[in-house]
Amino acid sequence: MSHTELPILDFVLRNYKNFNARATRDALLAYWRHIEAGGRMFWAMGGAMSSAQLGISLAPAIRAGLVHGLSVTGANLEESLFRLVAHDHYRDFPDYRYFRKEDDTRILEAQMRRVTDTSIPEDEAFRAVEKIIVPMWQDATRTGRRRFWHEYFYDLIQAVEPQRHSGPPDQSWLLAAARARLPLVTPGYEDSTFGNIFASYVKSGECDAGIVKSGIEYMAWFYDRYRELSEGPGVGFFQIGGGIAGDFPICVVPSIKYDLQQPVKPWAYFCQISDSTTSYGSYSGATPNEKITWDKLTAATPMFVIESDATIVAPLMLDALLECQRHPAAANALIAAVR
Repeated sequence: MSHTELPILDFVLRNYKNFNARATRDALLAYWRHIEAGGRMFWAMGGAMSSAQLGISLAPAIRAGLVHGLSVTGANLEESLFRLVAHDHYRDFPDYRYFRKEDDTRILEAQMRRVTDTSIPEDEAFRAVEKIIVPMWQDATRTGRRRFWHEYFYDLIQAVEPQRHSGPPDQSWLLAAARARLPLVTPGYEDSTFGNIFASYVKSGECDAGIVKSGIEYMAWFYDRYRELSEGPGVGFFQIGGGIAGDFPICVVPSIKYDLQQPVKPWAYFCQISDSTTSYGSYSGATPNEKITWDKLTAATPMFVIESDATIVAPLMLDALLECQRHPAAANALIAAVR
C-alpha cells in the first residue's frame, strides 16, 4: 500500500507509540472518527497562536470543515488580522533567550512589540488597523448599532482590499472563519490591544461602550449556538492552552443544564494541548477528570491531554486530519493496518 498521499498520518502511526506522542496519536484518531461520523469540533485558543502563524494549518482546516466554531482571546483575534496586513514587517528574534534588557529596549524604540521570538510592528499593524476599525466604532455609536466584538473583526478583515494584504490570505484563520461565518466567542476581549484602544475612545467620548455586546450576552447567544453545534453526533472541544478562552465556552453545558434547567448534550470529545503543569487550583493544568465533577464532561467522553508545545502539535494534527479528509478510504485502511 502506498502512503504517499498520507505522509503525516503514516509518520504519526509508525512513530507515535508512547507518552505524549501516544496521546497525540490517540487524540488525532478520535478527532477523525468524530468528524467522519458527522460530528463537529469547537476550538478554544489561548496563548499567542496567531502570532505563531497557526493559521497556516488552521485556515485550511476551517475551509475543509474540520473546525465548526471557535473561542479565542482578543489577542488571537486581532493578531490573525495583523498577520494578514503586516506580515512582511514582522521581525523574528531566534536568539531572544539571550536578550538583555537593553536589547528589548531597542526593540521598543523601533516600535516593535515582541511576542517570544517574533515581533508585531506598531505602525503597520496596530495603527493601520486602527484607521479602519475606529470609523466602524464611530458609525455604530452614531446609529446605536450593537454587535459582538468578533463581528467587527469579521467585517473588517473582509473589507481589507487584496492590495493591502501583506501575508498570504489563505493562511489567515480569521478570514477563513469570517467567510464561513463560524460561530465565534471572544470572552474577555477587553484584555487585548484593541480592547485597550476601544477603551481610550470610550474615555474620550468618541465611542459608546455599549456598541459592543457584553460577555454575558455572548453566553446567552452561545446557548443557542451550542445546541445547533451539538445536533446529531455532537460537538467536541479542542483546547489550546488554558484561561478564559477555554473556560468560558466549556461552561455552556452545565449552564444550560443547571441555570436554564433544560436538557443538553455533553461535549462529545475533549483534547487539551498545554505545557502547564498540574497544580493546586490551576485550571490550565487541571486533568479532564476534574471537569466531570462540574458536569462539563462525562465518564464516557473521549479525553486527551497532550503536555507539549501547541505550535508543534496542532499543525501536525491538523495536517494529518486534512490528509484523512482528502483520502478517507486510504486513511482508514492505513489506520487499520498499522494499529
